[in-house]
Amino acid sequence: MGNKRMEKEYKLVKQIDFSPAGTTQKITNRIAARFCKDSETYHLLRRKITEPIVCGENELLVVGMPVYTGRIPQICIPNLRNLRGRNTPAIVVVVYGNREYEDALLELYDLLSEQGFIVVGAGAFIAQHSIFPNVAKGRPDQKDQEKIDLFSKKCMEKLQKNSINQFAPLQINGSYPYREWMNVPLKPMGSKKCNFCGSCVHVCPTRAINRDNPRMTDHKKCISCTACVQVCPTGARKFRGPIYRIAQIAFWKKYSQRKEPEWFL
Repeated sequence: MGNKRMEKEYKLVKQIDFSPAGTTQKITNRIAARFCKDSETYHLLRRKITEPIVCGENELLVVGMPVYTGRIPQICIPNLRNLRGRNTPAIVVVVYGNREYEDALLELYDLLSEQGFIVVGAGAFIAQHSIFPNVAKGRPDQKDQEKIDLFSKKCMEKLQKNSINQFAPLQINGSYPYREWMNVPLKPMGSKKCNFCGSCVHVCPTRAINRDNPRMTDHKKCISCTACVQVCPTGARKFRGPIYRIAQIAFWKKYSQRKEPEWFL
């Protein structure tokens, strides 16, 4: 009954996410589906927002971003600034690999609020770490999915019970100024398994992989998003080497204890 009511009230759900490892997209898919079976999707890894998109009061925006060193991916900000809200309700989430989400959720909330959206709910969820996959392995798991559904339900109830003009600003964890953006020093590289298919070249959002020699990575351009690792059909592109192995062990020791989702309504 709740879903049917939301479909009548909101003509369209727009879903925006950046999900090189696929987990952020799974979470935004799950949230968006709670409100409407069909949504207009912009997966920013493959579909950029280069022109202004205006969203009205009868629409709902769902935005999901991964957390990179405590911030949202800076490459996504120009896309998000092309969104224009007219008191449009929005749900925002960030997804992190069991370390910390720090200023990322606050940054995403601020950005959309500045663009004319009224953020109904903001959540931070955990997924398997993309660089160190032994941390938070298999997440989001069943327990996480139940909490994603609960968060979605609470957002739905809030929208049903209140007028959009009655929502007070959310008090979200984070700090000002936002922590300094840092580029992760660990970079994926190719190996002899590379068959020069070019899949990694096409998917890389920063064009950090040389078309003529896809085994190499431009460390200055690469943001360690792992899109190339996920798409490689031969498993040639990986994080490797002694520095990576040492960092993996240290990261596991420090961040292996399970963290739980948090949200703000």
